[in-house]
Amino acid sequence: MKPFEDIYETQVAAGRIEDDTAQRAVLPRFDRLARALSEPPARRGLLRRRAPPEAETGLYLWGGVGRGKSMLMDLFHGEVEVAGGAKRRVHFHAFMQEVHAGIGRARKRGVDDAIKPVADEIAADLRLLCFDEMQIGDITDAMIVGRLFERLFEGGVTVVATSNRPPRDLYKDGLNRNLFVPFIELLEERMEVVELASERDWRQDRIAGSDIYFTPADGAAREAIDALWSRLVGEAEPEPLRVEVSGRQVEVPRYASGVARAGFWDLCGKPLGAADYLALAERVRMLILENVPRLGSENYNEAKRFVTLVDALYEARVRLVMSAADVPENLYAEGTGSFEFERTASRLREMQSEGWGAAPEA
Repeated sequence: MKPFEDIYETQVAAGRIEDDTAQRAVLPRFDRLARALSEPPARRGLLRRRAPPEAETGLYLWGGVGRGKSMLMDLFHGEVEVAGGAKRRVHFHAFMQEVHAGIGRARKRGVDDAIKPVADEIAADLRLLCFDEMQIGDITDAMIVGRLFERLFEGGVTVVATSNRPPRDLYKDGLNRNLFVPFIELLEERMEVVELASERDWRQDRIAGSDIYFTPADGAAREAIDALWSRLVGEAEPEPLRVEVSGRQVEVPRYASGVARAGFWDLCGKPLGAADYLALAERVRMLILENVPRLGSENYNEAKRFVTLVDALYEARVRLVMSAADVPENLYAEGTGSFEFERTASRLREMQSEGWGAAPEA
């Protein structure tokens, strides 16, 4: 792999990304990892054939939304040459769902320590694991990740992760957080913690001056949204996003770089409620919602869900890009609930304003 700064320069010259001083400041950290991973892994102990390789010190890159963390990690993952093992890039939430499923299978087989076989299976032949948007939102995950990561590090897996929060703020104010502190200390011991302190929100910049509400929802709207989607996610490979809420899943068909993309019926045509939409709003920084129809008594339940979804996005200050059959004021022109919809229409107008949703996270 050539120097990461040269790779970055190539992307800038090609117009795929814009130059950023704060991003450049973290490039040497990726170079360090690239050099280490390009060498065959060092074995530990006397039983050299059986001992797992030693994991390199990983990288934990954190900072505000839209600063380019995922872009840099994806660029690194795509270019880095890993000797003596495989590499993998996965969204942290999707990874934890895999872990929960693996633990469930292990317990069905009667395994006492169900985390061990799951971690060993993940670590097999894997040398680099890249996580996007690492965050811990519930007590179940908090109780698993410590043992899991310890086992991964012991298995020789080097971890690169992005997050909106520093390790010390993970699972902040969570239930029994004192039990989670050893995991924070493990991250700080085995990973270099670096803040990407850019003053610019590139995600906001990429939609500055662009239409974000398209009507009618026709081919022209789809073409414009496709172009916007390409600008927002760049080279990132979209994947489904599944958010688990009380044992059920909210699924968004496409997700990359903090941006989710779904059709109206994906989110409002299913029996979802406020808790589902709030959980989704916590996970994404921008939602592209396509093909919102005219609403009324014939699709009253779907309309109620749409109102709830907009409220959740509004309160969480999630940017909304939308294609719809009509302007906000005419989406629900008559019938039961049309008067209450006036607030939703007003919020949709406000959410279209320049810079809305750009407030920094608390």
